[in-house]
Amino acid sequence: MLSGDTQYRTNLFGKQVGITTLLGQKSPAEKLQIIKSYTAKNSTAMVGDGVNDAPALSASHVGISISGATSAALSSASIVLSNKENLAQLALAHKIAKHTLITIKQNLFWAFFYNVVAIPIAAVGLLNPMIAAAAMAFSDVIVIGNSIRLKSKKLK
Repeated sequence: MLSGDTQYRTNLFGKQVGITTLLGQKSPAEKLQIIKSYTAKNSTAMVGDGVNDAPALSASHVGISISGATSAALSSASIVLSNKENLAQLALAHKIAKHTLITIKQNLFWAFFYNVVAIPIAAVGLLNPMIAAAAMAFSDVIVIGNSIRLKSKKLK
């Protein structure tokens, strides 16, 4: 945990939520440097709500701000949590992103599958153009339906 608050407050909160690495009393420049060093080695996410967090939010792989934050923090963040009282939204945002990426990969498979199979067959004249057009429309329906499925998907 990286915070501008006193080390005492940082330790108190960090222990409540089970975080073991606790860095308190850090200036915005120190936060930025620490985030850059972590980003060079691993994927990073930074949660912040103030002007002093904006540089670190921009430098992290995923910047996360909280509604009601300063405009600098909001514009630097990739994700904005809508309920500042409930940080459990952070876990939900991670699950949504994970399932969205899975859906994107599935959609790419179906789009490329159609192109790899149907277009060469149609190009040599073995597939009626009307059937090829219907197959292409059907592949679009599959991709759209797969994407809509995200709304009702149980997130694990």
